[in-house]
Formats: sequence, C-alpha cells, structure tokens
Amino acid sequence: MLINRNLSTVPSSRPYEALTGFYTIDPVHSMIGFSVRHAMISNVRGKFESFEGLLKLDGSRPSRSEAYVSVQTESLDTGIRERDMHLQGPDFFDSSTFPLMTFRSTGIVDAGGDQFRLGGNLKIKDVELPITIDLDFGGASRDTYGRHRVGFEGTATLQRSDWGLTWNTALEAGGVLVSDKVTLILDISAVQAHSLPK
Repeated sequence: MLINRNLSTVPSSRPYEALTGFYTIDPVHSMIGFSVRHAMISNVRGKFESFEGLLKLDGSRPSRSEAYVSVQTESLDTGIRERDMHLQGPDFFDSSTFPLMTFRSTGIVDAGGDQFRLGGNLKIKDVELPITIDLDFGGASRDTYGRHRVGFEGTATLQRSDWGLTWNTALEAGGVLVSDKVTLILDISAVQAHSLPK
C-alpha cells in the first residue's frame, strides 16, 4: 500500500462533527482483501485491485452515516495467476457473469472509543445477505494536497457457502482444502468530496 507522507494529522477524538460530509474511497491508499484457511494448516490471503466506494458521514449522529462499496471481482489477486483464474471462474465468483461484488450499509452502532459496528448487505453473485463489519476509526487528516481524509480499519467473518461459493475438495488426511470461513479485511482511506460522483 502506498502511503502519503507529511500528513497533518487530527487526533481521533470525540465528537466527530467536523467530519460530516461525503467521502470517496481512495483506492491507491486503501485495501479490500481476505484471508482463508488452506489445507487446514495455513492461510491464503488475497486482495481486490479495483474498487470504489462512497461514504456519507454524519459526525453529530454517527448512527446515520452510510456506506456503499463496489468491487470488481475479476481484479482479485492472490499472487498466483492460476489460482486467481480459478477464483474468478464459475467455481467461485464467476466474474464473467457477476462482475461486481457490492456492499450497502443498513446501519451503524457506536461501540465506544473509536470503534463501530457497521451493518449492511453484501451481494456476491446473485445472493445478497446481511453482514456486520467491526470498524476502528483511525483518525482524520489533511494530506499534502490539502484534502481532508478519514481512515478506517475493519474486519468481518463470513461463511462463503452462504453466498453459493461452495467449491472444495477433500484431503486424504481428513478435512477439506479450503475453509468455509473467510475473514474480510478492510483498510480504508477516504477523501472528502466537494460534489457527489455521478
């Protein structure tokens, strides 16, 4: 991940009124990825290279904040091209038929400190189900271009089979090749927008 240096950082403290507004996710300084157990003994990690998102932050009432994110599933990268092509194929994301994975928030709960629980609907292929993302607010800053930024880190635990991603193969020693449990990992930097994107 690229890092902007010489940021003028605003400490993350309450209240958040100054953060109210619309923000677009900066894909160059953000990461949307995942981790899944492989062969019962280790983790495989991957990320999506192409995505966009819009945040509507309400600093006076964080519970009214909203988020929408769209991810190009064919941009998945695990570092091994053959594996990426399998994941993009019909056994998993079927990217040629369902090019987008989307998340639309439905509510946010203040968990105290700088932590929040973001609820929303995650759509993969033709299945849309609710998930909860545990968020940590990383703070606000003004970057070297004078733009206001906010940062968040988040995780969510999913059962991939709930979205029809059921491919697997049995291991001779017992168990399966790919765990059903997937950890979604977010590292988000968003820039305040002076106007809404069309």
